[in-house]
Amino acid sequence: MNQTIDGQHLSPQAQEDIAALQQKITDRRLGRLDEERFKHYRLTRGVYGQRQLGVQMFRTKIPFGRLTTEQLEALADASEQYSTGNLHLTTRQNIQLHYVKLNDTPHLWADLARAGITAMGACGNTVRNITASAEAGIHPEELFDVSPYVQALFEYFLRHPVAQEMGRKIKIAFSATDEDSAFVYFHDFGFIPRINAGQRGFKVVLGGGLGAQSMVAQTVYEFLPETQVIPFVEAAIRVFDRHGERQKRMKARLKFLIKKWGVDTFLEKVAAEYPALAQRERAIDTTGNWQPEAPLHPPTTAEISNPTTYRLWRLTNTFEQKQAGYYGVWLKIRLGDIDAPKARQLAQVVRTHAANEIRLTINQGILIKYVPEAALPALYQALQQLDLADAGFGSIVDITACPGTDTCNLGVTNSTGLARALEATIQENYAYLIGDKAIHIKISGCMNSCGQHMAANIGFHGSSVRVQGQVMPAMQVVLGGGVDPNGQGYVAEKVIKIPTKRIPTALAWLLDDYEDQQQPQEYFNNYVRRQGKRYFYALLKPLADTSEVHPTEFVDWGQEQPFQKQIGVGECAGVAYDMVSAILGDAAEKLLNAERALREQLYGDSVYLSYGAFVVAAKALLLSLDVKCNTHMGIINDFDTHVVQPGHLQLPTTDFAALVLQMNQNEPERAFAERYWAQATTFLEQIHAYRIQQQDKRVLSDHYKA
Repeated sequence: MNQTIDGQHLSPQAQEDIAALQQKITDRRLGRLDEERFKHYRLTRGVYGQRQLGVQMFRTKIPFGRLTTEQLEALADASEQYSTGNLHLTTRQNIQLHYVKLNDTPHLWADLARAGITAMGACGNTVRNITASAEAGIHPEELFDVSPYVQALFEYFLRHPVAQEMGRKIKIAFSATDEDSAFVYFHDFGFIPRINAGQRGFKVVLGGGLGAQSMVAQTVYEFLPETQVIPFVEAAIRVFDRHGERQKRMKARLKFLIKKWGVDTFLEKVAAEYPALAQRERAIDTTGNWQPEAPLHPPTTAEISNPTTYRLWRLTNTFEQKQAGYYGVWLKIRLGDIDAPKARQLAQVVRTHAANEIRLTINQGILIKYVPEAALPALYQALQQLDLADAGFGSIVDITACPGTDTCNLGVTNSTGLARALEATIQENYAYLIGDKAIHIKISGCMNSCGQHMAANIGFHGSSVRVQGQVMPAMQVVLGGGVDPNGQGYVAEKVIKIPTKRIPTALAWLLDDYEDQQQPQEYFNNYVRRQGKRYFYALLKPLADTSEVHPTEFVDWGQEQPFQKQIGVGECAGVAYDMVSAILGDAAEKLLNAERALREQLYGDSVYLSYGAFVVAAKALLLSLDVKCNTHMGIINDFDTHVVQPGHLQLPTTDFAALVLQMNQNEPERAFAERYWAQATTFLEQIHAYRIQQQDKRVLSDHYKA
């Protein structure tokens, strides 16, 4: 493909992002860039290695899942040109394209950028896509629309230096109401609208997360004024960036730092960051066009051939908006997959019957808005023709599943094939539950919970068991997770591991027992907690007995060959560099960016980039001395111990910590930003001079974790 990218209709920022990615790809191909450093770079640009060699998953970053029909069409066109023609909707309100060639990624990005879609910060150790309740802005019970707040945070942290090279990713969510349809309790930062004395603000929860060690976020503010949202998040991320674990990847999330310190200590350190913030209050513009215009054309009429199925669809897939006379309509997208031709047809259907906006949902579905009640029959018919009129959105039959072993390096077992089998089990034997939205089933191919299994009433994650000297695909059963009717979040509890081909039977046993044993109007999770883990272990234990097995049980769902446990290296977090010189190059690059920020009068950004240069350069020298590195504060303190105190370097202050941490004691004004940048530049020169005196040596990659 022609390597020249037409910059027409691209913003200057998008042009720079895309040109930089293209240059890094060239540098890697010519051997000028180490593979691990390149991996770190491309991940923060949405380019993620697949299970299949030689191809990439390309992830977009779509704040709160908001798309116009034109953007949906642009994604459809791109999927056909660069991918397989399939759009995969994720649980973070993103769209992913699979089987993309690396050299095509800059061109793909450029095509999407012309439609207003970016990939910046879509993967890697960044502030990931910020999610929100899909019905924000039209929810009948919301206090106000959270959409402008999500957009403001998205724009603020998109290229902010504090959020590009953390120890791990940060996930943020906004719920429209207390019912928490955005799962804020399972995020690093969660926000729920509040109004206090006529002022807008948010209840704030902190330190949640799913995965191998799931945690429910803790409430830290019952009311935080809206002008404090961005400063609070920035200050908290600065603390996480400096003190968060970097060596032990599984302990590197914000939730573990808060668990280690406690909320009070964490908030004290957050408060100490405020003097260094460029803005201690930041107003958010809520006057923009956050809701699309209602359709101007008269609604199309239609005769319904099967009133029963139509009524079920209306019951489970539509709701009255707070805007009188209009309905929101949910689309159940099986496994989150929609092909390009269907996506284009859907765009036209939306333009005909609804407002020109769709919102992706956290359970891999779609919401369309502002449908006049009189247009619902015609819309239903149009969706039927696209096979998108299935009833039961958000119900027990609407199963969430990550791609699992279809494409993911970390996948242990197949999620999508099992999801189809479970849906068939429900349709055939429990059709009367299709309208039940109190039980949710979610599946992940591994323990990392991309399919949100730990936030499910009934969840499964990929695993394996050894039987007769062979490895058999299995699923860990978890029960009792999610958000209850009162908006309280719960983490599911592990119960038992069962061969995956027996999971449909396990689901049937669970549903049958619930029907037999539940108390009047008892919510499923209350039934789970009342019965207890040992009860369900005993209930399902016969299915875990592998003394007798059928040969087909060694073959995973959707596969033809016997199961082989093949787990690659995941790319969800940062990677290791292996050369001291390369690390010093990173420090020099930060200083160049800090100087550029000075010219653009972005003094807060400049200070943080200079801070990064100090830490990275210090780390390089410590590694050359065989001192292992972890947190930023560990690097700062170790540099004093191993370099300054022995007299290897002379600094303008009494110790390195005092020099570096000036950034916390000074407001980010021009004079300080310039002085701090000059000090960082001198420090890097000192490091280079000291290195010349050392014998060149290679640093083992497993030492470089910070």
